[in-house]
Amino acid sequence: MLARSLLVAVTLAGVGCAARTFELYPTRPPNAVAAPIVDPPPSRIVLHATVARAALERALDDAVPKAGEGTFRLLGRDRRYLWQRDAFSIQFRSGRLLVDTHAKAQVELLGTVQELSIDLHIDTEPVVNARYQARLQSPEVTVTSTDARLKVAQSLGGALDKIKATIEGTLRDFAYDLRPLIDETYHRLATPLELPLGNARGCAQVSVIGIEAGPTVLADGIEKDLAMVVEPSITLPCAERGPLPPLPPLANVASLPSGPFVVQIPVAARYEELERAMTLAFPNGRLYFSKQLPDAYLENPGIYESRDQLVVKLHLAGHAQRGNVDVPLDGDLYMVGHPAVVDNELRVPDLEPTVETTSFLLRLAASMGADSLREQARQALRLDIGERIRAVRDKLSTQLSFGNAPPGVVAAAQPPAPTPALGCVRAGVSRVEVSSIHTHPGYLRLYLTLTGQAAVYLPCPAD
Repeated sequence: MLARSLLVAVTLAGVGCAARTFELYPTRPPNAVAAPIVDPPPSRIVLHATVARAALERALDDAVPKAGEGTFRLLGRDRRYLWQRDAFSIQFRSGRLLVDTHAKAQVELLGTVQELSIDLHIDTEPVVNARYQARLQSPEVTVTSTDARLKVAQSLGGALDKIKATIEGTLRDFAYDLRPLIDETYHRLATPLELPLGNARGCAQVSVIGIEAGPTVLADGIEKDLAMVVEPSITLPCAERGPLPPLPPLANVASLPSGPFVVQIPVAARYEELERAMTLAFPNGRLYFSKQLPDAYLENPGIYESRDQLVVKLHLAGHAQRGNVDVPLDGDLYMVGHPAVVDNELRVPDLEPTVETTSFLLRLAASMGADSLREQARQALRLDIGERIRAVRDKLSTQLSFGNAPPGVVAAAQPPAPTPALGCVRAGVSRVEVSSIHTHPGYLRLYLTLTGQAAVYLPCPAD
């Protein structure tokens, strides 16, 4: 509402009548008290996990004992045996993990200690359980020897069976712990990310509501798609957030979409925050818009919604000179239009003065030019969202890429110990675009569509 004396409307237009006051537009509605409603749709951030053959061989080699000893009963006496194995060799066939090694055994036979050769073969299936542990399901261990002397010991006292039982027990307890790496990714995603929006303060937040794992692919290593089911959002200002919930259990599912993932992110912005962002187009808080009136300027932009349109209020201030007359300018102008996004720019291309403001500007047209003021207001409302979301893209790529430590193994038979970050995560956001925009009382909501890729490597490859 303009409740000020606009004497310049008469003086500059040369109509020669007395000044008067009038309203240019209805009063701005009260600001909404409730927070902007984001209501994000669930999306999946897919990470392709690769565990190299060498990492598996090293993990198994560290977990399974390299030597052992025991006793077996032969001819009424307890006799000792010792064994020591070589490194493991892994192969893949028909969805199964095949592990082989050769071992030397010393067995007490016929009053002497005999050195014999044995072969160990393990046939198992790798799985990832709900606790983020890669385990060996239903391991089948075969211990054989072509040495006739050891066959005698096996038939009489079960020496090979005891070696087999020792290794099978270790394999059942074996666990390759993926949780530290997934937990680090989860916390990085869930931590609010502040956005560069000038005087406005915005935050990107990601709520992780579930984590899924697709089928296992064996291809000279273990490959598996992991997906974090997320509800991402961006709010202006930053929304309040409670304590971070614990990492949800892993859910094994029949299939997951592979390749680049697409995430839709709603952005909910209060009009007060948009006003702060709009002031970026006002150098030192002022926008000079007319060559004919170099001392006239616009300031204090205001934005609100009315009938599915954006209303832009601009305060007209400064001085206008005509001849020897210097008149102070002091009034509010109102324009309305529909927001649109063009090539990642937020614009109001149909921004036009209200009927009342147009009537007022016509009185000033001889000195100011209503078209110039309208074009300057449109330009001020062209917010380059692309520049800001490029910063979001770069931050997300940096935030989600981490780690270069060697992989670690936790065996259930050993006491638990702090586990360092395993392998590394490499992520990149290749494209961010604004797909739609909607006005609501108290806030504006637009949708960003983000395309990216992410991968987990164990061990981390050379960058």
